[in-house]
Amino acid sequence: MNDKQKKPQKLKARLPRGFVDRSANDIRAVNEMTAKIREVYEHYGFDPVETPLFEYTDALGKFLPDADRPNEGVFSLQDDDEQWMSLRYDLTAPLARHVAENFNEIQLPYRTYRAGYVFRNEKPGPGRFRQFMQFDADTVGAPGVQADAEMCMMMADTLEALGIKRGDYVIRVNNRKVLDGVLEAIGLGGDDKAGQRLNVLRAIDKLDKFGPEGVRLLLGPGRKDDSGDFTKGVGLDATNIEFVMSVVEKQPYVAVGNRSAEQVAKLNELTERSFSAKEGFSELDMIHGLVTAAGYQSDRIKIDPSVVRGLEYYTGPVYEAELLFDVTNEKGEKVVFGSVGGGGRYDGLVSRFMGQPVPATGFSIGVSRLMTALKNLGKLGQADTIEPVLVTVMDGDVVSMGRYQRMTQELRKAGIRAEMYQGNWKKFGNQLKYADRRGCPVAIIQGGDERAEGVVQIKDLIEGKRLSGEIEDNASWREARVAQETVAESDLVAKVKEILAAQAEDRKRAG
Repeated sequence: MNDKQKKPQKLKARLPRGFVDRSANDIRAVNEMTAKIREVYEHYGFDPVETPLFEYTDALGKFLPDADRPNEGVFSLQDDDEQWMSLRYDLTAPLARHVAENFNEIQLPYRTYRAGYVFRNEKPGPGRFRQFMQFDADTVGAPGVQADAEMCMMMADTLEALGIKRGDYVIRVNNRKVLDGVLEAIGLGGDDKAGQRLNVLRAIDKLDKFGPEGVRLLLGPGRKDDSGDFTKGVGLDATNIEFVMSVVEKQPYVAVGNRSAEQVAKLNELTERSFSAKEGFSELDMIHGLVTAAGYQSDRIKIDPSVVRGLEYYTGPVYEAELLFDVTNEKGEKVVFGSVGGGGRYDGLVSRFMGQPVPATGFSIGVSRLMTALKNLGKLGQADTIEPVLVTVMDGDVVSMGRYQRMTQELRKAGIRAEMYQGNWKKFGNQLKYADRRGCPVAIIQGGDERAEGVVQIKDLIEGKRLSGEIEDNASWREARVAQETVAESDLVAKVKEILAAQAEDRKRAG
């Protein structure tokens, strides 16, 4: 066989690793969820803004932890003018660029929200994707922690608007100044100790997973897990380990005025060794006072000095939305669902472009993760989309097709989801099979005889399917509700509405 006779190589359809195709149900669930989130943000006086998927690489900064990945965890390419551009890895860095570039036109404080995809050049794994959606809200230009307190309250309101009840979530709040102060107090201040500081923060972040003793091992010599794998520790001495744990080990927050002498002494010991920690605790006290005055008790917003947050650009209060109910993981174990979003104050991010301080705070919701949580709770997809009414095609001439198209448009104008059959109309059985597989609630049929009389047949496909499973003889058929009716063309819309309403009532009773 010569080259000309060779068959062309068939292209292989392959989904890139770490990416997913989204189904109609998932898209609708996300739309339902984001509409509720948007309503809360708007209620708080926030306005939408949109930034592009690409930014110049230097504008994004180097804040991702995956430094061993190509481009340090981001996807990058070189433009035709040899400038490097990267897909955004979050929605915060692009906002900082947007604010700096439009600073003279923007009204401060600038209160904005946006939803969109972000991209991480990370190793994919179960539930870990390279493209995912975030929904953020930020306030730029507000230096006081009342802006941080409001973010926490808005996050709590958002979760409740989505149907997550009190007791099933908590917003945990800390301050990076407290953590920075702890590190400074044990001699880990300065640029040359940045690596050690990061390892201490990573160890603290494992408190929920490994417990206090596990964190002590990570802060000291290291920890061996159940499989025998060893994680090297930070190498702190016993005194400094206990000093760190005295601050971050989980314990109930006690408001100013209610602290015991021992608690005051412990706080004084830390704040005497670090001004940063003193400032951090003062800000946490202010946040607690603000949210409590607004009616948000510790079962909803809780001060928790173990909250770290991973990104390095946080400079003050940090907060995390955690779901407290149990789910079964891929190993079949019962685990707490955990974090679905968080954020904090990032006063240095806009300032990188400005040469002057620009305070900012905000939070981000992980849309896919939160959607998984809502599905677990049965809070999504309850308002199921009704499949379209199908207008079948009996004759393919221009006049007949025009009539079918007109019927379809009349249904649509009345707010009814409808479609005219687009396949091979000559095999009518295929049309009803299509309607069945699609889950269409109603089929409209008009052949030559019906057209001559000015009528249409309306087939209730849901009732028809039920009857076909129940009817055993002709007497049962006559007693049952008729699944197909003939009505005047002028009554088409009214009759379809009536049938759809009856089906909705049946679903309601069944549910």
